[in-house]
Amino acid sequence: MSLLDQITGGAGGLSPRAVILRLCAIGAVTAASASGFAYAGGWLSPGRLTPERMIDGFQEVNGVHPGFRRNHAKGLCVEGRFESSGAAAGLTRVRMLAPGVVLPITGRVALAVGTPDAADAAGTVRSLALRVRLADGEEWRTGMNSLPVFLVRTPEAFYEQILAGKPDPATGKPDPARMKAFFAAHPESVRAAALINARTITSGFADSTYASLNAYRFVAADGTETPVRWAMVPERAPVAQGAADAGRADPNYLFDDLEAELRRAPLRWRLVVTLGRPGDPTADATLPWPSDRKTVDAGTLVLTGTAAEGPGNCRDVNFDPLVLPDGIAPSDDPLLSARSAAYSQSFTRRAGEPKSPSPVKDPPVQGAAL
Repeated sequence: MSLLDQITGGAGGLSPRAVILRLCAIGAVTAASASGFAYAGGWLSPGRLTPERMIDGFQEVNGVHPGFRRNHAKGLCVEGRFESSGAAAGLTRVRMLAPGVVLPITGRVALAVGTPDAADAAGTVRSLALRVRLADGEEWRTGMNSLPVFLVRTPEAFYEQILAGKPDPATGKPDPARMKAFFAAHPESVRAAALINARTITSGFADSTYASLNAYRFVAADGTETPVRWAMVPERAPVAQGAADAGRADPNYLFDDLEAELRRAPLRWRLVVTLGRPGDPTADATLPWPSDRKTVDAGTLVLTGTAAEGPGNCRDVNFDPLVLPDGIAPSDDPLLSARSAAYSQSFTRRAGEPKSPSPVKDPPVQGAAL
């Protein structure tokens, strides 16, 4: 059973104290492994959250690991290509989604942990970040996570949750009273945790679905705008992770399995774009859209190779979610500008630090020619 299952699953028969302890556990996990969202709005105002303070918070919880990301610190570079289906061409003027377009990608798979040498664990959130570029330099960067929704709605709530989940020096565990107060003040986070718990934890990176979580806007050639969310959905059928896999001694087993898969054959995901309707929440990442919303299969991501993080590859890319091509615009979700500001601060810090080899060191898988 995953840690999220232990926290939120089947709580109806638990005592109030047990429920509080489970909420404490989810706070501790997400404080160390959430997606790195920070407060950007009002960041110049005295006493308000700033990107610097948010990254300081991650360092306070996880320690400082020079040269590594402050969250999603453990990762592996991937390479491959994106093949557009052209099905989204009527919804957006993005040239990368035009019919017949095939472009190389730079990417990174990672675990949402704050330490680069953390052991792989079944319930840890997985992420997939991609950078797609046209010949003239236009880019699309996107960071996606293996979650159906995000745990909090606002940057302020995320920061409150980090503080609530900070381990007490005397016990090494979060204070149950602080965690109880956080969830009491944020019922949307309790609802989101239930959805997160209900997801299937798959066997590895290769059969995970990676979702944007935040909403964006597709802008068509005539200026028509459509709210969208997107996800990379594996072509292979997902397999639930078993107890034997979750208990493996190899601390890098998720990354090792991905490399082994790519040595056998390329891996494929479909870029599935969900089209929102008027009234669908675009400023609240804790809320899913109704399941009957129309989807568009916009193309195929093909991963062909891996490489340990090093100079000049994905290690040195800031996967800023607001680096968008013409034809995609941000929504009103406050987490987007917050993520952008926090990622920039993390990038700036690690860029000026000495670098250490990634703990994921296995020989690279050489990708096929694009």
